[in-house]
Amino acid sequence: MSATTSPARPSARASSAGSSLLRLFGGGSATVFALLIVVLLAITVLNPSFAEPPSLMAFLRSAAPLVILAVGQYFVIVSGEFDLSVGSLVGAQVVIAAKLIDGEESRTYGVIALMFAFGLLVGLVNGLITTILRVPSFITTLGTLLILAGAVRLWTGGAPTGALSDSFRQWGRQGIDLPVLRQLPYALIVMVVLGIGAVLLMRAPFGRILMASGDNAEAAGFSGVRVWRTRTVAFVLSSTLATVAAILIGGFAGVTAQVGQGLEFTAITAVVLGGVVLGGGRGWVVAAMAGALTYQAIERLFTQLALPSTARPALQGLIIIAAVAYAARSGVRRPARPPLDVPTGDDPSGPAASPADPDDGRDGRAPGPGTSP
Repeated sequence: MSATTSPARPSARASSAGSSLLRLFGGGSATVFALLIVVLLAITVLNPSFAEPPSLMAFLRSAAPLVILAVGQYFVIVSGEFDLSVGSLVGAQVVIAAKLIDGEESRTYGVIALMFAFGLLVGLVNGLITTILRVPSFITTLGTLLILAGAVRLWTGGAPTGALSDSFRQWGRQGIDLPVLRQLPYALIVMVVLGIGAVLLMRAPFGRILMASGDNAEAAGFSGVRVWRTRTVAFVLSSTLATVAAILIGGFAGVTAQVGQGLEFTAITAVVLGGVVLGGGRGWVVAAMAGALTYQAIERLFTQLALPSTARPALQGLIIIAAVAYAARSGVRRPARPPLDVPTGDDPSGPAASPADPDDGRDGRAPGPGTSP
């Protein structure tokens, strides 16, 4: 018996490794990695000093906030929703922090705790309005974007005041001094830790449930998944990561009403550039992070080429459309993905629940009147 079962283990490991390689070098994900390598090589040819460790560390420091925003946006998009509020949330967080800290070091970490609480609240409100009131997430988060932007302008009169303390700015500006790298940025460390956490989360039962909710919310509901809860958690994760990005951006950006403006569309672009399907249920979080790095590298390349600012949006759009179109064309050639084995109930490994009642909240919406959540 043992002689027949033992050889299967290396085969299973080889199959898993092959699946990982196929994910990395096949389909839509390969496009963003190839484009990232090409763009980085082009920058290095134009400016050889870019390949030096200090320059690379500076590039990764500046890219870290966008990568973190892309991870948060990834969670929402693979669940089948959108979050357009993250840009205004970043701007509001920076302006509020500067107003409350006003240069006082002793207030720094209390204000940071308040920022996380505010971010959690915004994500929770976005999620519950989308699921309980059944307002499309595009409209919900667009409204939140306008509310936050208008509230900040009303509170500051269009001219934010106050100052961020040095201990606040250190997370986005400073790092650990090392011999070769010169400095390992705190922003890079935070980005790597959160990236690893996102990968582990997507490999956990929650990640499979999140994918299933975006792929087919109705089927996931009949499997016993509380889709509305899962999507609400995705919004909370997005706003929490936007708060982290705001702390890092505060390290090198000025305190203005324009901080964070347009970041919501940049984050969505980065995620789509990474091959994540806007309809939900398809995508790899590592590729989404690579999409953010690619977007940042493209901007750096345009700076090296001294392109006028008026031409950059058009060229960025052409590159992004071409990359996404190629990824979509590659995805069509691949066979359909087999159904997900979605864990349900309190025990993730337990059997699937019985078919859900249409109004019990498992279709991506909150439970109706008279039903328990």
